[in-house]
This record gives sequence, structure tokens and C-alpha cells, in this order.
Amino acid sequence: MFQFKHFSIKQDSSAMKVGTDGVLLGAWSTTKENTILDIGTGTGLIAIMLAQRSGNVIIDAIELEGEAYKEATENIANCNWSDKITSHNCSIQDYQTEKKYDSIVSNPPFFIDSTKAPKSDRSSARHTDDLSFRDLINSVIRLLKPDGIFSLILPTVEAEQFIDLAKQEQLFLNRKCIVKPNPTKPAKRVLMEFSFYSNTIIKEELTIETETRHKYTKEYISLTKDFYLKF
Repeated sequence: MFQFKHFSIKQDSSAMKVGTDGVLLGAWSTTKENTILDIGTGTGLIAIMLAQRSGNVIIDAIELEGEAYKEATENIANCNWSDKITSHNCSIQDYQTEKKYDSIVSNPPFFIDSTKAPKSDRSSARHTDDLSFRDLINSVIRLLKPDGIFSLILPTVEAEQFIDLAKQEQLFLNRKCIVKPNPTKPAKRVLMEFSFYSNTIIKEELTIETETRHKYTKEYISLTKDFYLKF
């Protein structure tokens, strides 16, 4: 069980546990009110964070893997915003709805050509076999409102690949945040926001820790303080 300030996340069965990537995306992404879609919700973390941050909102949380879906459904039911969130056990490719979403978020699988984890559920959560970047982009194009925003987080190399693929489909990067573990290490992650409009890209940088291990920067604390107990 991972305890946040206003909710807890059970993660005994889910392949992908609570991690910095999910918390960063849930705290950083721009949320337009009314309808939000969380693609690959895992434990339900990001959907719950967005529900905490938002006022009048309806959130659909998609999860393909069966055990993760069960755990996400339980976590959602036990949070203070359960009336805002509906979980769905399917792939985004098979998700059928008449809705168009104001905001779409995803912490997607990103390993393309690497050795797979031995457990199939963790492998599915980390690798792109079940959700390729192109499938994700096509799903966003199908489900996002014309003035909507799509947000995700990826490692730096995969982020550049994704940006190029998205641009080919007329989905344009509008905002990105380079995330560094500490001041002396190179960036490991990129937070990104896309839309159907090509605008000047807003560029940001976030460093998680100072030179001292487990001592966090003011910027990281400010971004995540509404969620982490330690802040």
C-alpha cells in the first residue's frame, strides 16, 4: 500500500507499482475540465490524482491487464472522488465510445527493442507490443476533442521518437519539461503536451533532487506537495 496525503494506492497485484513517472505526469499535466481519459491507468494513480486536482470532471480510466484493472477499480472505489472515475478493462484500440475528451493522459509502455521482463503482465506494462506508439497516437487522434490536450511521459530517446511520429499525424508538441534526477546527471524523462495546433513550444526543466540524495528541490516539492505525505 502506498499512502498519499488524500488517498492510498493498493499495488499488490499490479505489474507497475507507484513510481515517480506517474506522480510527475499526474501533477504536471494540464487538465481541461469536463472529460479526461487515462490510457493505461495501472493502479489508477493518475486518474485519482487528476480527480483530486479537478472540479467538474468525468474521468474514464482504461486498463488492459486484468489484475491491474481489478486493483485500479478497488483503489478508485476507495478514494474520495470515486463518483468522478469509471474504470474499463480493455485495450485502448478496442475502447468504443461516442465521447471526445478535453484531456487525454498516458504513462505508456516504452521499451521497444529491449529484453522483456520474465512476468508477462510486467512485460506488457513496460513494452510496446500491446500498445505501439503509433497505436497510441491514432487512439488519441480518434478520441481527443479538436481543442483538447494530450499529455504523457517518456524516456528522453523514446520521447524524440514519439514527437516525430506524432508530428507525422498532425499531432503537435506544444509543451515539454525535461526531467533530471539531480543537477549532475543527464535528463532521464520528458513530460510532453500535444494538441492539433502547431504553436511555439513551451520548454521547461525540472530537477528532482539536489546534490544531496533524498533532498528534493523546491520546484519538485512545489509540484508534488499536494500528494506526497513527506512534503
